[in-house]
Amino acid sequence: MTVTKNNCGVNHLLNGLSKSQYQWFIDHSESVELSFGQALSRAHRPLKSVYFPITCCISSLSKANHQCVEVSLMGNEGMLGAELALGVVYATSNSIVSIAGHALRIDSESFLRWVNNSSDVSASVNRYLYQLMLQLAQTSFCNRFHDVQQRLARWLLMVSDRTSNEPLYLTHQFLATILGVRRSAVTIAARVLHQKELISYTRGQLCVLSRDGLKKVTCQCYFASSKAEHKLTQ
Repeated sequence: MTVTKNNCGVNHLLNGLSKSQYQWFIDHSESVELSFGQALSRAHRPLKSVYFPITCCISSLSKANHQCVEVSLMGNEGMLGAELALGVVYATSNSIVSIAGHALRIDSESFLRWVNNSSDVSASVNRYLYQLMLQLAQTSFCNRFHDVQQRLARWLLMVSDRTSNEPLYLTHQFLATILGVRRSAVTIAARVLHQKELISYTRGQLCVLSRDGLKKVTCQCYFASSKAEHKLTQ
């Protein structure tokens, strides 16, 4: 079954649901286009909507002492707002659109009704929550032990796995925020990847030229996360 609304694309979490549960969701959701940098949730504020990315990516950021770092990345494999299923009504982090594109949006009340009325939907959301926990743990390890070039390659591969959007419209400052490093460190790392002809980068437009090449540059964290995600979706 292919999940679409106004022919905007596929979300793999929704794609795994039964026809009836999928149709219920479609009837109670709306297709939205999200812009780069758009804030979707604020830490400690009520979660009003749940988003299922189609062609966009969403980054959840942890912030302290005026510094930020990405703790999880969501694309067409999952959703933003899954913690509602645990009875958590406030966002645990700030979430912004890192790659512009389409998503399906449902209000929190309808989402909870959908989850609570179906054990299959609840199980799918819980599996995704576990997947997010694994990603968060791997990202924490990666941020602590691996260099900027490895982490940038990992992030670009993760985005590439979740969206076919290219070119990617990204500034060095935004990437620095995502990785929790200085802008100059991102500039150096991006230059090296460009010189190796793994990416092209000009005027804020970035294209991945060689996924295989990025896989040789990145750390084992990318492969560990990908392997765990694959097992959970089987």
